[in-house]
Amino acid sequence: MEVTQIGVIHTQFKESKGTPIQPKMGNGARGTIEIFSRFAPGLKDLDGFSHVVLLYYFHLSEGYSLEVTPYLDDKLRGLFATRAPRRPSPLGMSVVRLEKIEGNILHVADVDMIDGTPILDLKPYVPIFDEDVDVRVGWLEEKLKNTKSKRADRRFDS
Repeated sequence: MEVTQIGVIHTQFKESKGTPIQPKMGNGARGTIEIFSRFAPGLKDLDGFSHVVLLYYFHLSEGYSLEVTPYLDDKLRGLFATRAPRRPSPLGMSVVRLEKIEGNILHVADVDMIDGTPILDLKPYVPIFDEDVDVRVGWLEEKLKNTKSKRADRRFDS
């Protein structure tokens, strides 16, 4: 398997503590995504989209546990029923608002990544492809009511 880094995100978050735990909890936190010049032609026509899906590498993550206590809970849960960053394949996914593109730089909002996070891919967010109205969210159902200001602590630091 081969995965190629296509860019890097720059954000105000320098460590996990205090970083939003999901884009919606970013409260408009802004960042820039620097797409490496050899991949910049791939940005053609992206400026017409309001949101992009980012796929990235949790570069500060080491090791994993198959049961974790996620940020929104105090119970041990199966890793794959969470979005915890310490995973066998430490990959992340976030939908962020695309504000503008200047050359190979994307200006985005609602970031939840640590500065320097490697970007592996990005795709346009298309609601008709990506949304579903009949969704269940398992153990998170009750936890989602008070999430607006939730930030990461150090529980997943190596």
